[in-house]
Amino acid sequence: MVWINTNISVKASDAAPNRWDVVALPLVIGLLALLAIGGHQMALPLGSVEEVPITLDPWMLPEYALRSTLRMLAAMAASLLFTFTYATLAAKSRRAGMLLIPVLDVLQSVPVLGYISFTVVFFLGLFPGSVLGAECAAIFAIFTSQAWNMAFSFYQSLRTVPRDLDEAATGFGFSGWQRFWTLEAPYAAPGLVWNMMMSMSGGWFFVVASEAITVGDKTITLPGIGSYLAKAIDGQRLDAVGWAVLAMLLVILAYDQLLFRPLVAWADKFRVELTGAQEVPDSWLLTLFQRTRFFRALFAPLDRLFGWLAWLRLPAGGLPGGAAGGLRSVGGLLDRVPSRAVDLLWYLLLAGTGLWAGWSMVAFVASGVGWGDIGSVLLLGGATLLRVIVLIAVATLVWVPLGVLIGLRPRLAERVQPAAQFLAAFPANLLFPVAVVVIVRFDLNPDVWLSPLMILGTQWYILFNVIAGATAFPSDLKEAAANFHIRGWQWWRDVMLPGVFPYYVTGAVTASGGSWNASIVAEAVNWGDAQLTAHGLGSYIAQATAAGDYPRIVLGIAVMSLFVILFNRLLWRPLYAFAERRLRLA
Repeated sequence: MVWINTNISVKASDAAPNRWDVVALPLVIGLLALLAIGGHQMALPLGSVEEVPITLDPWMLPEYALRSTLRMLAAMAASLLFTFTYATLAAKSRRAGMLLIPVLDVLQSVPVLGYISFTVVFFLGLFPGSVLGAECAAIFAIFTSQAWNMAFSFYQSLRTVPRDLDEAATGFGFSGWQRFWTLEAPYAAPGLVWNMMMSMSGGWFFVVASEAITVGDKTITLPGIGSYLAKAIDGQRLDAVGWAVLAMLLVILAYDQLLFRPLVAWADKFRVELTGAQEVPDSWLLTLFQRTRFFRALFAPLDRLFGWLAWLRLPAGGLPGGAAGGLRSVGGLLDRVPSRAVDLLWYLLLAGTGLWAGWSMVAFVASGVGWGDIGSVLLLGGATLLRVIVLIAVATLVWVPLGVLIGLRPRLAERVQPAAQFLAAFPANLLFPVAVVVIVRFDLNPDVWLSPLMILGTQWYILFNVIAGATAFPSDLKEAAANFHIRGWQWWRDVMLPGVFPYYVTGAVTASGGSWNASIVAEAVNWGDAQLTAHGLGSYIAQATAAGDYPRIVLGIAVMSLFVILFNRLLWRPLYAFAERRLRLA
């Protein structure tokens, strides 16, 4: 298992282009041209956006699709950097994890749209008079919809690295940097790739809001599929909505073939197993570049550089605040101090920080909210909690068996992969009007029938993570189960469910956090003059936001964060610990 393939060695005499290079060259030039065009448009003056308003002309959708895709890819790059640093420090340092994981619980529960108001002014001031400031604000909003899921996945993988491999790395005297790039990151790669797909799809849900930047009474609308879709919805142009959804489908198919399918095929070599799998995922693009001569020779020096960096023996703390290996050493330094006094000081610091933040929030909320309101908000939080529990249970019963079925069959996974990404990316808010019409037409109870809207966009976290777990399940264990004739419920209970359980927990954590977040738009929906509201914390926050009642907004978000933290601490964290102790590969 190694993160960087250092076996590529191409002689200069073998670098002459072959027929595969002829096929790959236009593809590479076209992608570079698209990146250059999109990058140039992001650096234009801010006034250029206002001069060219968004139009519903379908012929503009290719340009809009390019701009939205580049924003999402930039957010994905930032999410990877965040994942490699934040999740590594949380996994490798007990003391740091006590702070970072609860913070991550809060971050995933805070409404994504709430970040925009705090970041727009900062980024516009950072790049005054340039579209780049608004672009960075949009990218950051998309980042907040991608990063938490990937961080949880990477954290789970680092905590469940097989003990024998960990002991082997220790026996070979690997430094923290070498252990990370040659063992831990490769082990986490299959699960991380599938969570990258889910994060990329989940980002589409927030593209609509992220491409309309509001500063005071001024709105800056960035060109993109999201702004196109928002204008189509405002104008009730169903034909334009259809064109936008079609453009999304084509974009998803494109980056699935050009990015994620090659990554899935590449990451398959990092599976932990003693025998080769009978079926392995493949990618025409990866195969194409493996058969080229010129491009392999062109990238061979870069490949050797990455290999050299991966095996570089750095001193403890060699890259402070930088790469993940350095952060691992930093985390280790925090835990190598055995003094109980230091432990006590650390706990007091965390408690003091929490008390100060809590007191500041209470003082602000008390300026506009009475004690009776707090009790009612807690009851509303309990109603939303009940919905989340029921929905996660239903999604588990549906998607765990299907995820295992898909993950164990690479050929089936290749066919399902684009469809799953499209369904996960489909803006669930487009279905809200349909729900309103059906509920009003048949006089249904909104408290019950608005609930499924909370899980429409978040159930896919469970599916993608279970697929990742089934994909990474060792072939030798499957063969052993077959040789011992383990079938039926015993196969699920003793073989497969324990194998995918750590991945399922990651998917369930992010799905439950996303469901809390989605409750803000799912518990209060409208279409035309028809407005439906379910009793819950999400509708409370939505109504307070519409009224501009900031003390109640803060109270609602604080109670939501409290419920998420308690739910994670009482259920998901014990399940994480159980997976680490009992269900990791020995």
